[in-house]
Amino acid sequence: MDREQKEKVAIFRFGVIFPLVEKSLHEYWGEKERIIRELVSKEWEIPFSSRTYISKATILSWVKRYDDGGRKIEALFPESRGDKGRMRSITDEQIDALMRLRSENPKLSTPRLVEKAQAGNVFPPGTQVSMASIHRLLKIRKAKRQKLEQDMRKFEVQMANDLWQSDCMHGPHVLVDGVRRKSYLFAVIDDRSRLITHGQFYLAETLENYLDCLWTAMRKRGVPRKLYVDNGASFRSHRLQLGCAALEVALIYARPYRPQGKGKIERFFRTVRMQFLPELTDGMSLEDINSQFAVYLEQRYHQTIHGTTGQKPIERYLADVKVLRKAPDELCEYFRKLEIRKVNNDRTIQLNGKLYEAPAGLTGMKVSLRYKELDRIEVFVDNESRGFLKDLNQEVNSRIKRVPADTQVPAATGGKLFERTAGGR
Repeated sequence: MDREQKEKVAIFRFGVIFPLVEKSLHEYWGEKERIIRELVSKEWEIPFSSRTYISKATILSWVKRYDDGGRKIEALFPESRGDKGRMRSITDEQIDALMRLRSENPKLSTPRLVEKAQAGNVFPPGTQVSMASIHRLLKIRKAKRQKLEQDMRKFEVQMANDLWQSDCMHGPHVLVDGVRRKSYLFAVIDDRSRLITHGQFYLAETLENYLDCLWTAMRKRGVPRKLYVDNGASFRSHRLQLGCAALEVALIYARPYRPQGKGKIERFFRTVRMQFLPELTDGMSLEDINSQFAVYLEQRYHQTIHGTTGQKPIERYLADVKVLRKAPDELCEYFRKLEIRKVNNDRTIQLNGKLYEAPAGLTGMKVSLRYKELDRIEVFVDNESRGFLKDLNQEVNSRIKRVPADTQVPAATGGKLFERTAGGR
């Protein structure tokens, strides 16, 4: 199992134990056993596993590992197994493909369905598949979908910042250097109060723009306990998953083709289309639209009594201000990009087509590179910072005396990969 797969497993485990490890002031006190019973009885889609249930002992072991490991996501990485190389599970993507084939061919038996899937390259060539496991997983997935369709009741959390919903809406065209370009609105809404923690128009529906919106929301309104997002490419990112886990934010993905789960943010987008967009004039710049949108949010939307809650969003939100968790100062550091590289014998590393010089003592080693911008790339070995990459000067590099990888070099002051701050829980 490579690092990306281990991270996926660790993020899943964190999502399971989140109710037991979060430290909110208003919930879960004295309810440990009830929460565990609920987690044990629930059916799960476990990454890289055909199992659907998790035992109490397993859950408690994950909680212990998380606490003993300094409450960092790396503590939940799976341990290496002796059966490495053999397929032990069916991925979510493969199950989705099988479900599509089943809906298209409802009368096919499970063996014939698997044959059709193999012919369509759903499984890698030579993969040995358990018919019993596939039959069981398809049955469970069908039951889950039926249950979701039957149980689409409205819900609302109890406190501000318990849950944020976020999504992207196609916006109006704007003028950029005399050229008309399409805009996109990223927005984050607080589930309880309906307050927009931040909303902003951008020129592209990208992860970078969504993170900019999310960071701004956290700096303004604090860190949520849960974040509910769409399944789009802007949200399906290891970078977002790891950053949320490091901040102890449970990241929840909406079911594909289930817009009901995003009802509150979708309702806000309808309000924007009805109230805000008609007031815009043609030929406005992106800056002008965002300036007017900020005024609209603070002076109109947040000050209007909501039809469901019967309160102004800002008043309902501020009623819980004492339990809000402040965002750490270096917020973007939690969401840095991650790359794995091997240090060359001449102590260089290539990243994005450019050569860099690594710190001393890392020749021949695999290292983790964390960065937001390419001018500040931090190097980690076993979760310890070893300094930063430097722009390569080939003339100087050729004269450097190489330090063997096993030479003891003091760790840099950058600290852990996911260092907790005073503002964390």
